[in-house]
Amino acid sequence: MCTYFNTMDSPIGCLTLYATDHALTAILYQDQTPQPETATYMPQHPLLVECEQQLQQYFTGTRQQFDLPLAPKGTDFQQRVWQSLCTIPYGVCWSYQQLAISIGNIKACQAVGMANSKNPLSIVIPCHRVIGKNGTLTGYAGGLDKKQTLLALEQEHA
Repeated sequence: MCTYFNTMDSPIGCLTLYATDHALTAILYQDQTPQPETATYMPQHPLLVECEQQLQQYFTGTRQQFDLPLAPKGTDFQQRVWQSLCTIPYGVCWSYQQLAISIGNIKACQAVGMANSKNPLSIVIPCHRVIGKNGTLTGYAGGLDKKQTLLALEQEHA
């Protein structure tokens, strides 16, 4: 299966988008580990073009939900956590405990946090909406400044 990529500038820095012929597989920040070296640069790939358009709409506040085929790679547990992340409404924050409860295991807060940190589809699978139980911002693959920017953007347009 071929993997394609393109980059885009955004208000939170350069993003690299990855897709196969059938689904988006990753959105990575500039300092994150890239996808396989076998990925082919293809800026006109239809899924990459659509992803960039939807992200631009998100950043301007005109899109609150993404409509893209997704295929993140992860364990069954990670997949469950990522699916649950997609149910967090735009402009709303959940705690790791709330996320653990949503997958049916209140004791899995730490494991949920680890799965959250492995989310390869930042922004589209909204891991930035998960914060500490006491309301503090906690780790984010792109850095806490980017997490704060995304949360502020959503608050402004919610």
